[in-house]
Amino acid sequence: MPELPEVETVRRGLDQHVAGRVIDTVTVLHPRAVRRHLAGPADFADTLAGRRIDRVHRRGKYLWLALGDDAILAHLGMSGQLLVGDPDRPVGPHVRIRFTFTDNGPDLRFTDQRTFGHMLLVPGGAVLPAPIAHIAPDPFEAGYDAALVAKKIKARHTGINRALLDQSLISGVGNIYADEALWRARLHGARPTEALTGPQVSRLLDAVREVMGEALGQGGTSFDSLYVNVNGESGYFERSLAVYGREGQACQRCGAPVRREPFMNRSSYSCPRCQPRPRAGR
Repeated sequence: MPELPEVETVRRGLDQHVAGRVIDTVTVLHPRAVRRHLAGPADFADTLAGRRIDRVHRRGKYLWLALGDDAILAHLGMSGQLLVGDPDRPVGPHVRIRFTFTDNGPDLRFTDQRTFGHMLLVPGGAVLPAPIAHIAPDPFEAGYDAALVAKKIKARHTGINRALLDQSLISGVGNIYADEALWRARLHGARPTEALTGPQVSRLLDAVREVMGEALGQGGTSFDSLYVNVNGESGYFERSLAVYGREGQACQRCGAPVRREPFMNRSSYSCPRCQPRPRAGR
């Protein structure tokens, strides 16, 4: 699933290519793509025709296109893409929603092979759509308070990896950047949050912001063709990953083989020497 760097890369592309333009038509090609718009696909399409996209915003892994006081909220799911291009190009089999514009310029297509993503019209949601108001600010937002996040993390009774993935504590972090930040901070993801020292939590949060900032500079991480920016281009941070997806390869810091462990029905990657598993209660 795209994480903050990937979603922010898409947001920047949308803000460049669709902000300031007026929607002409909306065609919903698969109803599942607007399943959370309870009034249905026809209402979604009809309500958006003639609306101007003012700006494109993001919180965590969600995007929204501001339309006056309202917003189109979008989540990319596992395989969603928002692609801008020649309106005369063929419509592929995985295009779920197509937007055309009154200037007859490039169109916008929501493509989603696995159909886990969705779009939703949120009245009054231009500043912050209500469905995502519970999501915490991410490390790049003005409202992000690292000291407060650290305090909340230490108050939890869970593993630090689970805390990093809790979008009510800090948003935008997924498995890739959690593993990479934990490696940089030399912490195993199973370390209990309540056992961490203040400096350890601060070091970890600094690593989260650092690694996601570096990934953003390289357009995010692309493991396959499912994540691309609005121009269909892949990100290149995969080449800079230290542990994620590198099972058996040498740790870039100490040379020990990277290990893979089951975690929340997925996998977590770490260095057994730099990030030893905690002893009971530690």
